[in-house]
Amino acid sequence: MAERPIFSYPPRMKPTLLILAAGMGSRYGGLKQIDPMGPSGETLLDYSVFDALRAGFDRAVFVIRPDFEQAFRERVLARFAGRIETALAFQTLDRLPEGFSVPPGREKPWGTTHAILCAREVVEAPFAMINADDFYGRDSFAVLGKRLAEVSLDSTGYCMVGFTLAGTLSDHGTVARGVCRTDSSGFLTDIQELTGVGLVAGAGLEGTGLEGAKVSLTGEEPVSMNMWGFTPRVFPQLEADFREFLAARGGEAKSECYIPMTVGSLVRAGQATCEVLPTTSQWFGATYAEDKAAVQANLQELVTAGEYPASLWG
Repeated sequence: MAERPIFSYPPRMKPTLLILAAGMGSRYGGLKQIDPMGPSGETLLDYSVFDALRAGFDRAVFVIRPDFEQAFRERVLARFAGRIETALAFQTLDRLPEGFSVPPGREKPWGTTHAILCAREVVEAPFAMINADDFYGRDSFAVLGKRLAEVSLDSTGYCMVGFTLAGTLSDHGTVARGVCRTDSSGFLTDIQELTGVGLVAGAGLEGTGLEGAKVSLTGEEPVSMNMWGFTPRVFPQLEADFREFLAARGGEAKSECYIPMTVGSLVRAGQATCEVLPTTSQWFGATYAEDKAAVQANLQELVTAGEYPASLWG
């Protein structure tokens, strides 16, 4: 069973965990959300919920595809029964603001900003947003939970947990990362979404910006791994940004509206602040199927070190 929460919260102000689980994991080749990784068959999602419970979260909302609902209820939600309150939100292509429609031939989801918007009706408290298929670690949830416990419902002072770029790369291919710039107080000033981040022979570490330009990197840059802290005040802001995205790029077949870019726009416009929270936790994930063995080894090391029980829910 989960340990007692680390932090105490005012009534009805315990944070919610919003988990994006609608992706297919195209580069991984399967549904990472339900792939066993831990020594007793735990998924990475199990570890996130376990750590969230230890940090005082009392509700988990999962954004999924409607066609995945039955399998998700049977293989994921059932294990959390009696441990944490759960709810589902559904991401579909046609869940668009009034005045917009799905263009012909569009099959790709609209991205993470849209995924969060799809949970608007079921999230009422300050909330952390994470990917279902990443491991963030105990300290990450602790620092984020503490920060969310201190924020008012109408605050536009948001936050994210920052990880060092070099610790988030894959040995088996390139990755996409939101590379952050911060001021002297640790607040986000800009964020650049890069794809194809990896080591290039003769060029070192580099990535590609959304406009196609190559960007040289040191590996020491703080990056977003999609571990954000928001209040419900963010929803109308996300909708406004998503509307702008649809007006500009909604007719493209594969364009996506990424939450790092949306937050960056809000910060640059002075409509929000975003504190970048340091953590002692090490992020890891399985971008490619070949990463699975390393993930399993990392989890076993944490179990051996006493960070987690051998069976999370046993």
